[in-house]
Amino acid sequence: MNFILRLLTWWNTATIGTQIFTARHGEKVGEDEQGNVFYQKAGGKRRWVIYNGDMEASRISPEWHGWLHHTWDKPPTELPLVRKAWEKPHQENMTGTALAYRPPGSILTPESRPQVRGDYEAWQPE
Repeated sequence: MNFILRLLTWWNTATIGTQIFTARHGEKVGEDEQGNVFYQKAGGKRRWVIYNGDMEASRISPEWHGWLHHTWDKPPTELPLVRKAWEKPHQENMTGTALAYRPPGSILTPESRPQVRGDYEAWQPE
C-alpha cells in the first residue's frame, strides 16, 4: 500500500519519479535544521527540495528559500545569510493547527471573554 501511495500521491513524500530523477541528476547541496535536503542539477539551473515530513513550503527557512528561487547563487552552506539583531527565528505557518494564533475575543480562544456590562449605547440616526 505504501508503494501505491508513493507512486500516485505527491503530498505524502517525494514521488518515485522525483526520487529516480534525484538519484540520476541530483547533486546534494545541503540540509537545513529540519532535515529537509536540497539538491541541484549540474550547473545549478534546476533546484529542488526533498522534505523531511510534511510537504509544507513554509517549513523552508528564508536563506534556503532564497537559494531555491535563485535570489542568490551560493547556498547557505557556503555563504550563510547575515542575520540582524531584531530578526526572529524562522517559524513555519501554524494556520489550521492547535498552535495557530487566535486573537483576544475569538470564539476559538480557550480563555473566556469578558462579560458585556451594558454600558454600550447603540448609535441612533438623527
